[in-house]
Amino acid sequence: MSTYVLIHGSYQGGWIWKHTVEKLVAKGNTVHSPTLDGCGERARSIRSGITITSQAEEVSDLLRYQDLTDVTLVGTSTGGLVTCKVAELSRDRIQHIFFVDALAPQPGKKVADIVVRSPSYPQTITELTRGPSKAEMEERLFQDLEPNLKKWAIDRVTMHPKGATDAPGELDGFWSQKWDTTVIRCTLSVNPSRDHQFRTAQKLNAQWHELEAGHYPMLTHPKELSQLLER
Repeated sequence: MSTYVLIHGSYQGGWIWKHTVEKLVAKGNTVHSPTLDGCGERARSIRSGITITSQAEEVSDLLRYQDLTDVTLVGTSTGGLVTCKVAELSRDRIQHIFFVDALAPQPGKKVADIVVRSPSYPQTITELTRGPSKAEMEERLFQDLEPNLKKWAIDRVTMHPKGATDAPGELDGFWSQKWDTTVIRCTLSVNPSRDHQFRTAQKLNAQWHELEAGHYPMLTHPKELSQLLER
């Protein structure tokens, strides 16, 4: 059996992995799906100073204090950035990395170079956070979810710390090393693009899988995703 640590993306929390966690645990795996600082049920702790690195340091501490080794690290969406930094900080504890429809900017690149935002859905931006409008959640982000699941997800969305949005230069240490990696691209998802994910796979000499799903396969296709993660 394997030990998994699942890293969520923007506007999410550990809750996004709930259905996939249930599938993995049912097979006897050990699974951790921490909520990153300032996100999900930790949104009340929002403050300046939360970054990709500070979030990754917390997850790295989780690995250390829980004595986790031979970890399969899984990141989705912007959680791909945190995943890269966690791997760098906990090199000797990581066995394999999965990028699930994830952002992983290579040196010199920024999230803004990768994600194409629709002008029809301007984000809600405050001094410390950014996030989608309710219309964007209903009409774009979660459009492929069935009604009850869509409501469940929208009810849990929180704004994301602005300081944990990008990481220019912070991931260079990750890219300077070799990793045992798999990239899972969701074919019905617009962002991140196939080109970006393919470049990630090429750079890391990663295994490549495609899943016919939107950007949230952990919600819509937990069985299929968990099967890919167990390969």
